[in-house]
Amino acid sequence: MPVEKVREYLSKYDLAQRIREFEVSSATVELAARAVGVEEARIAKTLSFRDGEGCMLVVTAGDARVDNKKFRRRFGFKARMLSHEEAEALTGHAVGGVCPFALPEGVAVYLDASLRRFSSVFPAAGSARSAVELTCGELENCSGGTWVDVCGERG
Repeated sequence: MPVEKVREYLSKYDLAQRIREFEVSSATVELAARAVGVEEARIAKTLSFRDGEGCMLVVTAGDARVDNKKFRRRFGFKARMLSHEEAEALTGHAVGGVCPFALPEGVAVYLDASLRRFSSVFPAAGSARSAVELTCGELENCSGGTWVDVCGERG
């Protein structure tokens, strides 16, 4: 079960106890914000993109949108999101629960600057009914993510 995989992974950072599981879906930014009880912007959505034969993840604030020009400038290729089937096969997590934890080797994680305006954010924890509250520093540390700026103006 993906949540258990994430729980085991986050236990190495003494963060597993922060995982919250819900009776309701948290598969979208709107649903996750409602389940957690925070504004949508504080949901750390994890987007999966094709990267050659594999994939990469970009974690953004819930109200942020990837700017295709910035993405291409930073990574050198066009942003192409994975299908639901590809996302699950390449990340080990189903869409709605994709998160930057407990990933297969070789999956690069990038954290967008849009997250930095919050003291804490809520990425999924491996299922479409879970989240974990982390500071940006904790998110960086336990995801191994690299900070980037690939989102446009919020609106």
